[in-house]
Amino acid sequence: MRKPLHVLTILLALVGAGLGVFAWALSAGSLPIGVGEVWGALFSGDAGMAASVVRELRLPRAVATFAAGGLLATAGALMQVLLRNPLADPYVLGISGGAAVGALACMMLGLAPLAVDGAAFAGALAAMLVVFGLAHGDGSWTQTRLLLTGVIVAAGCGAAISLMLALAPDSRVQPMLFWLMGDASSATRPWPALVVLVAGLLVALPFARDLNVLARGQTAAAALGVRVGRLRVALYLLASLLTASAVTLVGSVAFVGLVVPHLVRLALGNDQRVLLPAAALAGGVLLTAADTLARTLIAPLQLPVGVLTALIGVPVFLFLLARHPR
Repeated sequence: MRKPLHVLTILLALVGAGLGVFAWALSAGSLPIGVGEVWGALFSGDAGMAASVVRELRLPRAVATFAAGGLLATAGALMQVLLRNPLADPYVLGISGGAAVGALACMMLGLAPLAVDGAAFAGALAAMLVVFGLAHGDGSWTQTRLLLTGVIVAAGCGAAISLMLALAPDSRVQPMLFWLMGDASSATRPWPALVVLVAGLLVALPFARDLNVLARGQTAAAALGVRVGRLRVALYLLASLLTASAVTLVGSVAFVGLVVPHLVRLALGNDQRVLLPAAALAGGVLLTAADTLARTLIAPLQLPVGVLTALIGVPVFLFLLARHPR
């Protein structure tokens, strides 16, 4: 655990970065909008095209990406404690694959966006139940068995995705590919995901002390009175629900849940009481910044946000791997 002043400084810096990236997201775009106009659109009820763009287009998208980034980073931090593996990631366990299968099936059939969201969430939950059910088997639930089951289910979902892309009409292949690479342009209902993020943190933080003990090993945790079985099930369910909510909102975005907990852990240590809220803030800042860059870099064209998170995440992960070769 770092010194309290150091922790407070990092947390305040993350809050400041969040405010700054929100200001950037609301003002930047094909139609540049000044800070005064943004303030007026948010708080004084100004009318006009600039206010409409801020309130109806940019604000929902910024909230969506911040919530999705926080959800993925929090889920990644929980998964790494659950599996005691720094390479654990919400996508490793096949949850995003199940969401992609459900969403792409609806897109291929030309169903409404609401049906796509519902199918993505249902697919993520179905994959969660399949992975957990198969990994549990005869009761010998282990981290290794869970990880291997998730990898196999993810591979099966990948094969189903490839099949749907091959069979889909040409007019629907591009939206399907954009969704697979992360697309926040259709995230018009971000507030439920933000509620899920806050609720997830409120559920996880009371167990932070138990998570600190669990990070030392299952045997040590059990010896110190932690109900390891129940805690692991609760962690897996919570991380899966957080991931499902994020994937439903912005599609498949890689590396946020893997890299952000690593970086926060380097800055703040491994105390889950601080790590979880800090990871949520850092994940939200990263994904909001990446999405703003994706829609302004070659405006008016937009890049999938998952492309930029991968371009950021790969070198950062290689740096971390080189720094800790074991």
